[in-house]
Amino acid sequence: MPDPAALLALDARRSVPSRQLGEPGPDPATLLRMLQSAVRVPDHGKRVPFRFLKIAGDARHSLGDFLVERSRQRDPQAGEAVFEKDRQRFSHAPVVIVVVASPRPDAKVPEQEQLMTAGCVCFALLQAAQALGFGAQWLTAWMAFDPAVHAHLGLAEGEGIAGFIHIGTPRADVPERERPDAAALLQDWTGQ
Repeated sequence: MPDPAALLALDARRSVPSRQLGEPGPDPATLLRMLQSAVRVPDHGKRVPFRFLKIAGDARHSLGDFLVERSRQRDPQAGEAVFEKDRQRFSHAPVVIVVVASPRPDAKVPEQEQLMTAGCVCFALLQAAQALGFGAQWLTAWMAFDPAVHAHLGLAEGEGIAGFIHIGTPRADVPERERPDAAALLQDWTGQ
């Protein structure tokens, strides 16, 4: 009988809000170990339609300063509370991994499949972080879809952000939340 430990790990998965993540973060070897697990995702045609950017240390604050500038350009009337929220978005977790979706034109592998592969990487990275004793949260928000942010981060044409994965040590216990009932979501298709 297979060991249900892997299922128990999946069942225990929960996001830790980025504001509740602090030091220490994963050291370089531990982060690399997480990423080695995260890349083991379904990938039709072995296209590897993703890559990673690591944002840590002062780079987190530099990105926050850029986001304030960009937020002011997008909506000058937004108010200081909004701008300050954007400034702090990346300052809590010690490490943020940007999972960059890099789909390529391919007659056999539609872009949608390649984007789903990048999304699977995000989820696998959450699992790997938790397995190694860290907390993590997968976030996007407006900056994941903003062309100026993409340019600032050095994304190439056609690339996008699948997610910002914030990783650190939880500063508080995260309560379990209600989950969907899988049985209620399952339907039989009878071919008619």
